[in-house]
Amino acid sequence: MEAAATTLFGSSLYLHPPSSPVAQSAFFTAGTRPSFSIKQYYSLACSRSWNKRMVLGSRRGRVVRASSSSPDSADPSALIAPLRMESPIGQFLSQILMSHPHLMLAAVEQQLEQLQTEWDAEQKKEVRSASGTELALHRRIAEVKANERNRALEEILYALVVQKFMDANVSLVPAITPSSMDPLGRVDTWPSQEDKLVQLHSLEANEMIQNHLSLILGDRADDLSTVAQTSKRMIGQVYAASAMYGYFLKRVDQRFQLEKTMKILPNALDAEGSSIELAVREDIGPAGDYQAAPSRPEVSSWSGIISPEEYTNLVKPSRLRTYVMAFDGETLQRFATIRSKEAVSIIEKHTEALFGRPGTAITPRGTAGSSKNERIKISFGGLKRLVLEAVTFGSFLWDVESFVDSRYHFVTN
Repeated sequence: MEAAATTLFGSSLYLHPPSSPVAQSAFFTAGTRPSFSIKQYYSLACSRSWNKRMVLGSRRGRVVRASSSSPDSADPSALIAPLRMESPIGQFLSQILMSHPHLMLAAVEQQLEQLQTEWDAEQKKEVRSASGTELALHRRIAEVKANERNRALEEILYALVVQKFMDANVSLVPAITPSSMDPLGRVDTWPSQEDKLVQLHSLEANEMIQNHLSLILGDRADDLSTVAQTSKRMIGQVYAASAMYGYFLKRVDQRFQLEKTMKILPNALDAEGSSIELAVREDIGPAGDYQAAPSRPEVSSWSGIISPEEYTNLVKPSRLRTYVMAFDGETLQRFATIRSKEAVSIIEKHTEALFGRPGTAITPRGTAGSSKNERIKISFGGLKRLVLEAVTFGSFLWDVESFVDSRYHFVTN
């Protein structure tokens, strides 16, 4: 089966693109891009079966401060999220989150209604008897307005994701900078909050998340106090990949829970393995392959985390994973697709706000590479916290994307 398969190699997750030019999936390949860029393909024919009204949490909110001091004391919004919102709508919602979080949904509804009105008016507008120059000017104005709406839409989605973390009383990890390190140079000064994060997912989804963590942490899963020095860029790649995994996982789990409630689950849920697992084994390759890769020296400090022989022991049986095994190639491609370019952009920007944007340099071979590869000290417990947050971030992103699309149909537009 040719499928959009999620695999983890060492501490980097790959989401392979399907061959279809119409419904192609987002994929992330560690080490091939100088920034946390996610090449994203989206389909105009993707399913909208689950785009119903989503419950986004209590209307009574509380302000949850970042778990360590803000790197930018001049920006109060950095206390609740690492990414600063820049559009007028985004800044307005940021103020609402800090001062009156219980009014957030009402403010979002109002802003979405305004965006929809502007979009409808743009579609009805006709340029009559315009010359070539005037027509080009009108098109440019329309393009600028569309870009402004897209930025506002991104920041509405981001604000809603932040609100869901606030409703769960979970503080987002702040931007990782030299000022956020402890005296020993460690960056993970934030609290674990593992119990709170785990409670935000279903039992079946948590089984998958634990497998995901096992593939990243390997035999260090029970030794979380150990500190490793590794590439900041690589940790950022793991974070972005885990956010996409959380998005995929919530999309699949939502359908699974619906069929479970309706008692229409397939009968073969006790089968072993999955198409995703098989693809993992194929991509990992023979033992030791990754250890000799000169283009990725940063992997050396993590090279002992996982081997193909350990894979079966690390990944535990899961009903949800077996449920995914029953998908045909087309269904798996659709579920592994990030539906909107706005969602992809949010993952990219949030990750860059956390870890910084790597510089770009041209290598002797004429390819683009990273001009700086800062190394940081982080415990395996801190890495676990980052991965749990990233998976939850992706899960929340699916929720808010569905909620917003039910009011402002940007996925199909």
